[in-house]
Amino acid sequence: MALKFHAAINLSLQLSPSPTLFAPLFCKPQKLLKSSVKKTHVCQSSLVNEQQQQISFNEQENQLINALIGIQGRGKSASPQQLNEVGQAVKVLEGLEGVSEPTGSNLIEGRWQLMFTTRPGTASPIQRTFVGVDFFSVFQEVYLRTNDPRVSNIVKFSDAIGELKVEAAATIENGKRILFQFDRAAFSFKFLPFKVPYPVPFKLLGDEAKGWLDTTYLSPSGNLRISRGNKGTTFVLQKKTEPRQRLLSVISTGTGVLEAINEFIKLNQSVAKDEMELIDGEWQMIWSSQMETDSWIENAGRGLMGKQIVAKNGELKFVVDILLGVRFSMTGTFVKSSPSTYDVKMDDAAIIGGMFGLPVEMETKINLELLYSDEKIRISRGYRNIVFCACTNRWDKAEINQSVDRPKRICILFQSILLMHH
Repeated sequence: MALKFHAAINLSLQLSPSPTLFAPLFCKPQKLLKSSVKKTHVCQSSLVNEQQQQISFNEQENQLINALIGIQGRGKSASPQQLNEVGQAVKVLEGLEGVSEPTGSNLIEGRWQLMFTTRPGTASPIQRTFVGVDFFSVFQEVYLRTNDPRVSNIVKFSDAIGELKVEAAATIENGKRILFQFDRAAFSFKFLPFKVPYPVPFKLLGDEAKGWLDTTYLSPSGNLRISRGNKGTTFVLQKKTEPRQRLLSVISTGTGVLEAINEFIKLNQSVAKDEMELIDGEWQMIWSSQMETDSWIENAGRGLMGKQIVAKNGELKFVVDILLGVRFSMTGTFVKSSPSTYDVKMDDAAIIGGMFGLPVEMETKINLELLYSDEKIRISRGYRNIVFCACTNRWDKAEINQSVDRPKRICILFQSILLMHH
């Protein structure tokens, strides 16, 4: 028995030329940043209410930043491959000559945004509670050249709500290590004229409130820092972020996303590259501008939710997890029809649960135009003017190209196995 559902959809995707950030493999804009540049390069952005600024990172720093793109929860939801990529990039930077004595440099002073930590679910209470939530911004302030040297951890809930600040008295032990002891904390809410104490008795914690922080790499530009704590945690922090990071940060808040995407696209509008490619891999849909809510099966069949798995052999799969162990799967093919456009036909769908599968009679035709694409982020626009943003999950390429199984074939296989037992 097959569940019948027919949807012939023609998605006309049109937008102005797409952008590039720094050295994407395939993107419609021309050479804003040359991938062959091995020394410091500069990218500019004015992404959503931010003034234009220059951000400089060297090649090795860019490798780390690129590894961080798409990791959710500041490392909490990272795959083993993502963790390995970040770890390798961190080791490379720690082996380079950054600022020789970070604690003696003015570059370490100021507010740093936490981008990644190896232990977001453990360590301090502030880490356990807030660090793994992308909706919040997490910062660390370092001020060592005052009468009251301090290192503070800050969770910013939003501009409208306020923040939590946990402060520690700090002393410099040597050129890399800062000793600290947490001694006060408070919530600062925008709607209250006073601070609300954070209910942690630091004086009663004794040595648990003490620790140290080593800065193992501080960039000569003062924009990137790697630190390791006494509990074995590795932190990656930045003073300035590059455009893709800012875009993903806006997406995580869910506010002003379309405006941020428009700014992101406009960023490299004057840069053009003739060809854009639908890069193979597993892509997680992270945002769409869809305002009207259709049935989940219609959205799943249009690729508006869940994952998309792109194989080099021209096959494409939409996968949506429904319940634990139950998923919707739809497979089809894609053919390039212009430098940035693909004709997609999805015609093999099923609801699969364990060893059982229910075929779904469903067909979707899509004219897919890529607006921006690199190995981390893909942006497109289509059905009902919906804008889509997807982020890659770093699978092994060989595994990807073997993973696009036909759902109906799976159903037939399951049925054959069941018949063998009757």
